[in-house]
Formats: sequence, structure tokens, C-alpha cells
Amino acid sequence: METVEERHKARRAKGPATILAIGTANAPNCVHQSDYPDYYFPVTNSEHEIALKEKFKRICVKSTVEKRYMHLTEEMLRENTQMCEYMAPSLDARQEILRVEVPKLGKEVAVRAIEEWGQSKFKITHVVFCATSGVDMPGADYQLTKLLDLRPSERRVMIYQQGCFAGGTALRLAKDLAENNNGARVLVVCSETNVGFFRGPSRSHLDSLVGQAILGDGAAAMIIGSDPIPEASEKPMFQLVSASQTIIPDSEHALTGHITEAGLMFYLSKDVPELISKNIEQYLVEACKELLEIKDWNSLFWIIHPGGPTILDQVEVKLGLKEEKLRASREILKNYGNLSSASVLFILDEMRRKSKENKLATFGEGLEWGVLVAFGPGLTVETVVLHSMKA
Repeated sequence: METVEERHKARRAKGPATILAIGTANAPNCVHQSDYPDYYFPVTNSEHEIALKEKFKRICVKSTVEKRYMHLTEEMLRENTQMCEYMAPSLDARQEILRVEVPKLGKEVAVRAIEEWGQSKFKITHVVFCATSGVDMPGADYQLTKLLDLRPSERRVMIYQQGCFAGGTALRLAKDLAENNNGARVLVVCSETNVGFFRGPSRSHLDSLVGQAILGDGAAAMIIGSDPIPEASEKPMFQLVSASQTIIPDSEHALTGHITEAGLMFYLSKDVPELISKNIEQYLVEACKELLEIKDWNSLFWIIHPGGPTILDQVEVKLGLKEEKLRASREILKNYGNLSSASVLFILDEMRRKSKENKLATFGEGLEWGVLVAFGPGLTVETVVLHSMKA
């Protein structure tokens, strides 16, 4: 008879978790940043706030975002005028939209990832669903299994209300699930929408305008598993070599979010870029020390959450990175805005797409090793060390 230890060992995978497929999608309505102030102020009945609108225009320009996608339309907002006011009770109206649209967009990207993977959806063993908005019971993870018609025995995890760093959290969790369950195939979905946060401007809450200028709607999905099966045409793109999480000291004031009767309220400090850039090298050294001897950070490829252009600029200077190193992060920010937890997955997809297009040796823009860094409320930092496979 097997001992408990022997059985435990046999149930674990032999190799590291790998990313086997990626799917992305956005809400249907494209918003061009140059036009957005002229849309945002009238639709929120704020045209009389002339000085505030001029400030918002400057924020939009500095964001470096050129276009974003949103679920909300002018018609929806006319039907739910309370969502256009700064602090009007509107949680019920928002929740009615979110509980449907969050899993719906999640299904779209899951289908794309499964199609790219090329295997039966019934080979999925675990589901990890991540969303910042739309808390409900049963959760979006449950709704997704119904929408996809997955097996009722799927092992599900729902990650709510974590914010922008949660894409890294989902990868860390999926890595543990894949490596500790032989044959596991984990469907990771990050589905994000601005419905919970959209509101009119306020002179007393200027940092809210930053969110209104930069946040976009989008979702991304991945299939993650260890020991890929070539006979089943499984083609790994990246190995998840290590994953860690930490909190930046004395940063609890810097970025917070609270659910209120008026929806999700975000508070953003100007200290965020400095706090991240000041501490990032220390965390990277800690994350890489047992795996790599880094003499030049430019020897890696980079997946950094595009929380805003100032953050990317200061990280670039702090680490001495060449301009092209954060190309993928800046590209996603420009074309989609800040997609919260889905951002880092979009950046990975952009990097592997560009690597294939340019016929580079690996999916990591021709490089073998890289790091993924996601950060959000707390300030919490997730770091994943990646090993890129041959393209």
C-alpha cells in the first residue's frame, strides 16, 4: 500500500507551470481620448464646470492613452442618471449590470483561450476568476462554469476586490494549482469593467478624475498547466518559474478603494510612482536571487502593469532600462488604458504577438528570462519570474 508521502509525491506535476494559451477581448464601445472630455462632461451634466473640464483635458493628454473601450454607453447613462452624479446612491443599478457583464466578458475570452489551446473544455480542472467589480453570490466563477457548460466538479476560486495587482495573484495561484495537481489545466480569467467606478467629476476628489481618464474595460484568459503534452499539440509559451507577493512599507494610504452606496470609490495619492520606483529594485533582487544573477536589468524582458505613464517613466529610470524595454506596457496603456488585473495578461499577449511577428527566437522578445510585476491597492506588489520558450 502506498504511504501518504508516496501518494502526495505521485499527485504532483514533474515540471513548472506553463502558459499554454491566451485570449483577450474588450467591451464593444471604443472611446477616443481626444474626444472624451467633450463626452464625459455633458453626459454627467457637468458642462458648467469649465475649469474642471480644462483640468480633465490636461489629465487625458498626460495619460498617454489614445483610446479605450467601455461597456457603458450614453443611452445606458441616460437611463441610470444616478451613475452620472458624483455621490448619488447607485450601487444597485451598477450591480445589476456587473453581475451579468463581468462573467459574460469572461466567457468571451475563455472561449478564445480554449480555442487556441486546442483541447476539450472538459479537460479544464480548475477555474480562477478575478474581478475588481460586481461582487455577487454565487460568484462570477460559478456563472462562468454555467456559461461555458463546464463540469460541475470544476475546482473554482473567486478573487474579488483586489485591484490591479490581482493579475499577478491569479498567476501565482494558478502556478500552485498546476504544479501540485498532476495533469491539472487551470483556466484563469480576469474580467474588468469601469461600470462600478464611473461617476461625474468633483472638485473635492480630483484624483477620481485620473481614474476616469485612464481606466478601460477588458478581459483576458489563460490556460495554465505543467508538463505540456506535445502529442496533444500543447505549445507552452512561458514557464512560471517563481511567484511572490509583498507590501510596500508605509504605503497603505497611497491607493485605496471602498464600496459605497455610490459605487466603488478610489483614492489615489501622488506618492504612488515614487513609492513603487523607490522599492522595486529591492523586490526584484529578492525575487530573482535564487534563480538568476542579474548584472543588467536590460538582459530581461519586462511585463509591468501600466498604472500610468509616470510610474513607467520612474521605473525605467530607477532600473536603467532602455526605452524599448517597456514597449509592450506602453502599447497596452496607449491602446486600452489601465485594465486593472487584466493589464499584465494583455501585455504578455502583446509581447508574444510581436515576438512571433518579428520572427524572434523566443516569445519574450527574443530573450530567455523576464519578470512580470503587478501592483495595486496596499500598495501590494506581485512579482512573477518568467522563462520564455522558443517561438
